[in-house]
Amino acid sequence: MKETTTKGKLSALVMITVLVIDQAIKIWVKTNMYWHENIRITDWFYISFTENNGMAFGMEIFNKFFLTTFRIIAVIGITWLLIQCVKKKHKTGFLVCVSLILAGAIGNTIDCVLYGKIFSESTHSSIAEFVPFGTSYSKWFYGKVVDMLYFPLFETIWPEWIPFVGGTQFIFFRPIFNFADVAVCCGFITLVLFYSKYLNHIIENHKSLT
Repeated sequence: MKETTTKGKLSALVMITVLVIDQAIKIWVKTNMYWHENIRITDWFYISFTENNGMAFGMEIFNKFFLTTFRIIAVIGITWLLIQCVKKKHKTGFLVCVSLILAGAIGNTIDCVLYGKIFSESTHSSIAEFVPFGTSYSKWFYGKVVDMLYFPLFETIWPEWIPFVGGTQFIFFRPIFNFADVAVCCGFITLVLFYSKYLNHIIENHKSLT
């Protein structure tokens, strides 16, 4: 029982830490920067405020309402999974990975569900503010995800002989993302690299019990 409580507290601590950092950065950017404003930190790191309706790293694939609903369902599913893993006293590192993924998912879901109702719109000429319900820029489930981390590590031009992209600009790394995206990616990559066999073992045990 003590071990379960300790693992549960650790998972909660990881999630709370990620969520506080993620939301603090987003709210600061949202209420202090114009849309598409850039702050140069170094030649390869910028705070570049943008918003998107879609998935991680600014991708826009599905309908906004569908995507927000999917996020909520995913959060519920991962929460259930984490609770079960804590109860079964799975490895601490595995629980941290799942906690990072869940915290990141919750962070971006908060943007989608709430931001459209509590902020005014960010534009090139106006900085967003907290506003009363009914005077915000959108409705429930239609808020935009705030992104700001931009790492253009190097820039070059594609050789002319390469089909379709020859002669065009190439920037690595072009996507703009947020701290929640970082948490999801770190959790997922670590899970795949160090806990894939452990995850397969869990799945096999679950199948044998059913």
